Amino acid sequence: MNTKKMQALYGLKWNPFTQDIPVEAIFRTERFRHFCYRVETMVLEGGFALITGDSGMGKSANLRALSDHLSKIPDITVGEIMRPQSGVADFYREMGSIFGVELRVSNRWGGHKGLREKWRHQVASTLYRPVLLIDEAQQVPAIVLSELRLLTMDKFDSSSLLTVVLAGDTRLMTAFKQEELISLGTRIRTRLVMEPWTRPQLIALLKDGIGLAGNPNLLSTGLLETLAEHAAGSPRVMMNLAAECLSHGIYKEKVKLDEGLFLELFPTQRPSGGNLRKK
Repeated sequence: MNTKKMQALYGLKWNPFTQDIPVEAIFRTERFRHFCYRVETMVLEGGFALITGDSGMGKSANLRALSDHLSKIPDITVGEIMRPQSGVADFYREMGSIFGVELRVSNRWGGHKGLREKWRHQVASTLYRPVLLIDEAQQVPAIVLSELRLLTMDKFDSSSLLTVVLAGDTRLMTAFKQEELISLGTRIRTRLVMEPWTRPQLIALLKDGIGLAGNPNLLSTGLLETLAEHAAGSPRVMMNLAAECLSHGIYKEKVKLDEGLFLELFPTQRPSGGNLRKK
């Protein structure tokens, strides 16, 4: 997309319909704010938290906003697993890199001990547990999730050395039913379930995004409603449709984006009460 033309036509500081918007522009619902508060209190105690829901509901965006929120609190260390599908050996390599502990993969006991000693020292000096964020957690092998649970346990499982936030789709909930993961599933202390968004929520998301990007009047009322109706409850679907409208508007040098642009792009689509359907 021609960024200069987008700025000249619409005065936008960034494209409000892409995933890489500034973290301060991520839409925060009241339920997410409460989840943030719960995780923030958990860093004094440790344990597991969970964000779950179908694809496209906003799990990764919320995890990004949570990471930003926690990183601003002094003395809290926040790490992120970048390769959730790794086996146990690579999991320990990545954990060593995240928390600054030299580990030998051939000595798993040494890695286990080194990480726990590092966390114990941090808890003793700051009172805060380090935080580990894992996106796409449904990809993490069961043996690694089980290893992580054992790694965080301390004092005969009466306390935890780490705060872990898992984010994944509904396959993660299915995984917790496996025998080796039942124990982990029962340790989830707080949850944020991402359900399909309502039409007013989707419209609020659009209005918030274009306002923060610098042009609250970018979308006509008709286009706001049309995008929300065709999103099937998914913020990702709606943002992809909005991005197409923005690109088409730039191409046609439209001063304002309206529902006419949507119908030019998707001539077979008509409002259908929230679902995409051919006329």
